[in-house]
Amino acid sequence: MSTRCRNACADDDATLAAASLNRQCGCSVVAPAQLHARIVHILQDTAGLDPTRHAHLFAPQALFVDRASLATMEHITRALFAVGHAPAYAERVLAWAPPIARHDPHSPGGVIGLDFHLTEHGPRLIEINTNPGGLLLNAFALDAVESCVPHAWTTTTTTDAAVAAGTQAWLDEAKAQLGHPPSRMAIVDEDPPAQFLYPEFHLYRQAFEQHGVPCTIHAPATLSWDGRALRDAGGAVDFVYNRLTDFALGEAGSAALATAYRQGAVALSPHPRAHALLADKRNMTVLGNRDFLLSLGLNPGDATVLAGGIPPTVQVTADNREALWADRAHYFFKPANGYGSRGSYRGDKLTRRMWETIAGADYVAQAFEPPGVRISASGVPLKTDVRCYATERGVILFAARLYQGQTTNMRTPHGGFAAVLTTRGKAGEVLRKRSPSHP
Repeated sequence: MSTRCRNACADDDATLAAASLNRQCGCSVVAPAQLHARIVHILQDTAGLDPTRHAHLFAPQALFVDRASLATMEHITRALFAVGHAPAYAERVLAWAPPIARHDPHSPGGVIGLDFHLTEHGPRLIEINTNPGGLLLNAFALDAVESCVPHAWTTTTTTDAAVAAGTQAWLDEAKAQLGHPPSRMAIVDEDPPAQFLYPEFHLYRQAFEQHGVPCTIHAPATLSWDGRALRDAGGAVDFVYNRLTDFALGEAGSAALATAYRQGAVALSPHPRAHALLADKRNMTVLGNRDFLLSLGLNPGDATVLAGGIPPTVQVTADNREALWADRAHYFFKPANGYGSRGSYRGDKLTRRMWETIAGADYVAQAFEPPGVRISASGVPLKTDVRCYATERGVILFAARLYQGQTTNMRTPHGGFAAVLTTRGKAGEVLRKRSPSHP
């Protein structure tokens, strides 16, 4: 335990406020180098886990989050899945989606990632992702946590439970689309070895193979369509775990995959429809509208929590462009189909030249909600967000990201993925798992 935080967490007191611990506790609860070594041992290979490139993949400190905030995030998640089942909502958001999104593969879309900022008014949902990276990496970090207040504050799940749930979610997707378990699958992304989270692909590959499903890792252009099946060099592939950011499968390299998907010859998850229903940033403009949510049949409590948890968001149009420019310091501007914070700008950092580019593209303006703060062991303040990994069955795990700069990154000393610790509930439970109720 560090000297600086001895008074903050030495008493192992569940009544300590999370905000106080985040500002005063300098304890390291994870040893990143040992966690790297553990992952290498699990894979029996480095699998692209580079000590230099991934030096800040994991943060040594945890983020303390109160149970009420986690419960609110879980509630928002359930409400979001419920809205996704409403036909009127689908018609509304598919109107601005690419045509391929109207193809319904009859599966929900697997694991989603909901990114929250923790504010004094409660959690605020900043972004929704349908191919969220980091689930298995954060899962393997869970059992490496040695909390400085072990009896009062704990992780929300275990490594085994999170890995099992995360892996099964994708296998369930395949079965829902195919009508039977997959026989051979591929994890697909552009130039996989170049991806920062490439080590996670190998964690998934190993997990799928432990479930008896042979798995390979490919770029989309290495796949071919023979008129009946999607193939790689080793034979037919009937399920693709999709890590592409080509959400509409519109790029030339995705042509074979897109054809097989439209023909129903391959299960694909996450799929274009899931992205259109959940992750297109223009959707925030209606998900934050309580009256619209009520018109879908969502119960008033869910509608209030979901709409209240989303910062006011509007599309950038010719009609509001000048007003948004004048008030830009209060907004964060994001491309409708962006990812990984690419093309996103804090309004107070915008130049007129950048603004002219934004004003001519599909952008949304989201009221700026500042990220939380975690003080590092060296006393340096780090920004924080919380990612909730979930499926329709419920939350799989919560993880945090600690960083400096305008947006999240894995380049900040003492930053990276961080464990989320919260106080225990009855009988050691953290959250009660509840099934989503459809409108």
